[in-house]
Amino acid sequence: MRIDLHETAKLLENSDKILLLCHAHPDGDTLGSATALARGLIQKGKKVRVDCSDSIPEDFSFMFEGLESEEFDPELIVAVDVADIKLLGKEYEGIYTGRIDLCIDHHASNMLYADKVCLEPDSASAAEIIYLLLGIMGAEITPQIASCLFTGVSTDTGCFRFSNTTVRTFEIAAQLAKHGADTYNIIQVFFETKTKTYAALERLALDSMRFYFSDKCALICVTQEMFKKAGSDESEVDRLANLPRQVEGVLVGVTMRELKDGNFKASVRTHGDIDASAICKRLGGGGHMGAAGCTLYGPKQTAINSLLKEVQAEIDAFILV
Repeated sequence: MRIDLHETAKLLENSDKILLLCHAHPDGDTLGSATALARGLIQKGKKVRVDCSDSIPEDFSFMFEGLESEEFDPELIVAVDVADIKLLGKEYEGIYTGRIDLCIDHHASNMLYADKVCLEPDSASAAEIIYLLLGIMGAEITPQIASCLFTGVSTDTGCFRFSNTTVRTFEIAAQLAKHGADTYNIIQVFFETKTKTYAALERLALDSMRFYFSDKCALICVTQEMFKKAGSDESEVDRLANLPRQVEGVLVGVTMRELKDGNFKASVRTHGDIDASAICKRLGGGGHMGAAGCTLYGPKQTAINSLLKEVQAEIDAFILV
């Protein structure tokens, strides 16, 4: 059942022990939104735990400073920025299927798997929704909360460069800065700084770039062997997703990463009216108009071919319009 922000606030206020779940392979939005909401709920005297099936990347560790991971039997289980139960990861999918009481999300492709869903598909990030929700609940936006939310807002908009960025996005970002968000360091860490291992991985990724459909599609594929050569791992691969789309003339940019089981995760980024979510939805995934993802099954060339087939269909439809 779809509910609005006010109903969501009441549901949270009426529960004393709340578990907040982030999606696997966590990013700035799922972590920033969950930790900000946790801090706001703790202000209200709630017991709260933030959990994720994957380990938390070091760059996001500041979000958890001062947050104790209390053990309790939750009265309310909430998924934050999780469009599909499968995105919790295989282990957590098995544990929590049929048990999610509330989902707070901004993906139009949300599968409505939770008992109640607060969904704002026009929001650039889940963090924007959490900011509004905390306001309704009367929580104080502390500098810690502001920094968590600013991380979510900035990373899901590519530092305000993506087409999902709205006037409200800028307004909320300004308010977060006013409340003490560490905007300078957040932007430095997530947009201006590269580790040596990431720089090595980026070089290998760019070397792998191939072009299709009269250069309207650019695709890079990061393999396990490339991770080993660079000394990198999956925690650094998200920043590669925008590289193919940055090439002049490219309408669809694809970044694939090989999983340890030989299958692949694909991130699709598009320009204009080409729908990335439509491409990924036909392959069992989803996301937004300009950014979406899906799982592809190996071997490598089979995975590439299955994705290119859907990319071509979307480009052909775009050209015919």
